[in-house]
Amino acid sequence: MDQFTNRREAGQQLARALTAHADRPNTIVLALPRGGVPVAYEVAASLHTPLDVLIVRKLGAPWNEEFAIGAVASGGTCVLDTAPIRQLRIARTDIEEIVAREVQELERRERVYRGRQPWPVLRDQTVILIDDGIATGATMTAAIGALRQQSPGRIIVATPITSTIAYHALQRIADECVALIVSDSFHGVGMYYRDFSQTTDEEVQTLLERAERRTTHQHVS
Repeated sequence: MDQFTNRREAGQQLARALTAHADRPNTIVLALPRGGVPVAYEVAASLHTPLDVLIVRKLGAPWNEEFAIGAVASGGTCVLDTAPIRQLRIARTDIEEIVAREVQELERRERVYRGRQPWPVLRDQTVILIDDGIATGATMTAAIGALRQQSPGRIIVATPITSTIAYHALQRIADECVALIVSDSFHGVGMYYRDFSQTTDEEVQTLLERAERRTTHQHVS
């Protein structure tokens, strides 16, 4: 079943499917950490674009954290799904408490991954949003909702593998959706990788620092 040796090779293959976006100004690659970072690193390196991470934290209902009522994301955006909030009569104080908790965790991860780097300006930019695989599409949907609040020019979702259901759902809300494999018989992202070992925080930091040095070198030269 596995189609990719590891995330790095998957990223190299995905980059070939995105060559139309190479060397274009006002383009940035954003990865969903942690697993999306090694894939996105290869894409950004091949397309000669900056690389950053978009951290998304789901806002779970007070009595069931798996039931999403919204999301917070890098850049200070918060998206609430008002329909279930009204239907379930979730109190404003409960929502504020949930948001505060998830923002705290998001900011912690921001410090770990990005240090004190300022959040990039995304207005009118082409954003290539990458994960190592998409199962339900819930996290990616939240990420797109958060990005829309920052007024990018275009949002392109790119991934090595996605379920058919998620692919069609994301096509409706992204400007473009690029996937190497769209599977009707999707049973988990890891099945499509020979090596699907967990990406560590240290690896994320290393790749982001390497990408930053590469981007700086390109601007200097």
